Amino acid sequence: MTDETSRSGARGRIIALDVGAVRIGVAASDPTGSFAQGVSVLAASEDWMGGLEDILEEYRAGALLIGMPRRTDGTDGPEAARMKLVAEALARRFPYVEIIPWDERFTTTIATQAMLEADVSRKNRRRKVDKVAAVVLLQSYLDSLRGGGGMDANQLGHCGEDSRKRRRSGGPAERSAYD
Repeated sequence: MTDETSRSGARGRIIALDVGAVRIGVAASDPTGSFAQGVSVLAASEDWMGGLEDILEEYRAGALLIGMPRRTDGTDGPEAARMKLVAEALARRFPYVEIIPWDERFTTTIATQAMLEADVSRKNRRRKVDKVAAVVLLQSYLDSLRGGGGMDANQLGHCGEDSRKRRRSGGPAERSAYD
């Protein structure tokens, strides 16, 4: 492990997981614990924990942020029990990493809206939405550490409106970080 300490107090960077039934989006914090960046999408049907182990080593991670499904009223959603089992399995497999559950409400919706705004094709959205959702999850956590309260849909403005106008007007589509 490295001597650097993130804002969470954990040694090393923070890796975030947006765990789905088919794909697992992965994001990593920068060394200062300020910004999230997309890292990978792992296949849930394969040995994704082996792939995650490589990522944890590469980024010298000290914490693993796990998206916990919650209902809009803040109570655990139906997938929360499964995610708790996943968190327990991760804690057993990676005892040197702090496991942090974090509310993942609306992360996929926010990620999809952001990619629509960026005019990302449907095919590319499907492949990248889990990674972008992990970025949204992690950035929300990092922002909360700074007292920012995390990101919500209102901070993205009117997602999709500008890209729809560009398509209707025949204007050039802009490339984005999601391409």
